[in-house]
Amino acid sequence: MNRRRAFRVGLATLSMLSLSSALPAAAQPANSSVPPPRSARLLTAAEARTAAYLNSVRQDPARLRSFFLHLPKGGDLHNHLSGAVPTEYLITLAAEDGLCIDEKTMTAVAPRCGQGKRPAADARTDRAFHDALVRAWSMADFPQGQSGHDHFFDTFGKFGEVTWRHRGKLLSKVADDIVGQNQFYLETLTTPASEEAKKVADQARWDGDFDRMHRALVADGKLDRLVATARKEADEADAEFRTASRCGTSHPAPGCRLTVRWNSQVSRGSSPERVFTQIELGMRLAERDGRFTAVNLVQPEDGEIALRDYTLQMRMLAYLHRTYPRAHITLHAGELWPGLAKPEDLKFHIDEAVDIAQAERIGHGVDLVHEDDWRQLARTMADRQVAVEVPFTSNAQILGVKGAEHPFTTYRAYGVPIVLATDDPGISRIGISHEYQYASTTYHLGYGELKDLARASLQYSFLPGRSLWQVTPTRYGYHPVAACRGQLPGRGTPGAACRHLLASSAKAAVEWRQETAFASFERKFTTRH
Repeated sequence: MNRRRAFRVGLATLSMLSLSSALPAAAQPANSSVPPPRSARLLTAAEARTAAYLNSVRQDPARLRSFFLHLPKGGDLHNHLSGAVPTEYLITLAAEDGLCIDEKTMTAVAPRCGQGKRPAADARTDRAFHDALVRAWSMADFPQGQSGHDHFFDTFGKFGEVTWRHRGKLLSKVADDIVGQNQFYLETLTTPASEEAKKVADQARWDGDFDRMHRALVADGKLDRLVATARKEADEADAEFRTASRCGTSHPAPGCRLTVRWNSQVSRGSSPERVFTQIELGMRLAERDGRFTAVNLVQPEDGEIALRDYTLQMRMLAYLHRTYPRAHITLHAGELWPGLAKPEDLKFHIDEAVDIAQAERIGHGVDLVHEDDWRQLARTMADRQVAVEVPFTSNAQILGVKGAEHPFTTYRAYGVPIVLATDDPGISRIGISHEYQYASTTYHLGYGELKDLARASLQYSFLPGRSLWQVTPTRYGYHPVAACRGQLPGRGTPGAACRHLLASSAKAAVEWRQETAFASFERKFTTRH
C-alpha cells in the first residue's frame, strides 16, 4: 500500500470513528426501549478528508465557525419572514416610514407622534433608545429568570406595524442572509390577505358544519377574491424585492439567486371561522399559484384557544385537504413542555397532526416523549417519512429545552427525518450556521451526518418535481436515483437522463446546486493534513 493510499484509508477510518453509531452519553434517550442508532455510512475520500479537518478544528472557535459558515446547508423550511429580519433593519425601516414608538410598551405605531410616543428616527442618534428597541424587539440581552416564551411572542406585536408594510424589502434582507449562510432554498411564512380574510370569516356564522362553511366561503366568489388579493400582495412583494435586491441589473444582490416559496400562516388563536377561512385560503393558493406551497398553524400552541380547539383545527385541515389534495401541510406541533401546558395537553398534539391532519412535516415536535404511545408515533413518522423541523435556539429560548432534554437523538434513533431550521433568526439573533454547529458540537455529529442533514432540508422541501435522491425509511444516507447514479458533481458528467431530470424538476435542480457546492467545499481540504 503506497503512502497516499495509506493516508486516505487512515482518514476514512478516523472519519468513521467520528461518526460512531453510539450516541453521546448526555444525549442518550432515557428509555431503554429506544432502538439503537443506525450505523454511520461509508464516506468518500473527499468526505473523509473534510471530516478529518472538522475534527482537527473542533477546539479552534474561529476556524470552527468558518467551517460551518461555508458548509453548504440546503434550505430553511421553518422561517417566519417577519421574525427572520435583523432587528436593526426593522428599526431602520420604522425610521424611514416615520413611525412612532410608544415609550411605555416600546411598540411601533403609526404617526403622528403625540405624548408618550417618540419618533423611531430618534434611534439613529440616540444609542440608548436604539438599544432599548433591540432588546424589546428581540432576544438580545434577554435577562435570566423572565419568561423567554412570553418575551419572544410579544416581540411580533411590538414591531408588527413595521413588517406588514414592506414584505419585499424584508425578503430582500433575509434572502441575502440565507445565501450568505450558503443555503439555496427558502420556505418562509407569511399571512396572505390577512385583514380581508378576517372580514370574510366574520360574516360567516360558525356552527361546526364544515360543508356549510365551505359553501359560504366560495359563494359569490368571496374566496376567489381573497385569492386574488393574496396574489396581488405577492406580486407587490416580488416587485419590491426585485427593486431592493437590484435583480436583473448588472449588480444584483446575492438574494436574487435564491429559490423562494411562501407558506401561508393560519392564526390558531383565532375564532373557528377565521381559522377555517385562513386554512382554505392557504390551500386554494397553494393549488393556484406556484409561489405558494403549504399551510401552517402559528401562534403559541399553549394559548387558551389553541388548546381548546386543537382537535377541531386538525379536523378542519383533514376536511379541506380532501378538497385541495395538492396543497401541502406542515404544522407547528409539540412546541410544548411540562409546566407550560397541563400534562393532558402534552399527550396528543404531534399524533393528531400526523394521523388526523396528515401533516407532511412537523415543526418543533419537542414534547415527543410525553405523547401517548410515543414510540409507535415515532415509528409511524419514520415509516411515512414525516420530517421534523428542528430550530435548536428557538426551542431553548421559548421552551428552555436543549441538550439531552431535546428529542433530537430520539427522533434520529427511530429514523425520523430531521431538518435543521432557524424559526425566527432575527428575533433569536442567530443564523443557520449556528444551528449546524450546535448540532455537531452537542450531539457529536460528524461531517457525513451534517451533509445528510443538509440534503434532508431539500429532500423534504415542498419544491415540485422528482428528487435527485432515492431515499427509503430503512436506508441511512442518500443515494442518487438511477438517472444520475455515478454522475454527481465532482464524480462525473451528467448524461442525457440526468440532464432531463435536472431540467424538468425544480427540486432536483436545487439539490444539484447543493451537490456542486459540496464538491467545491470538499476540494478545499484535498491538500490539508
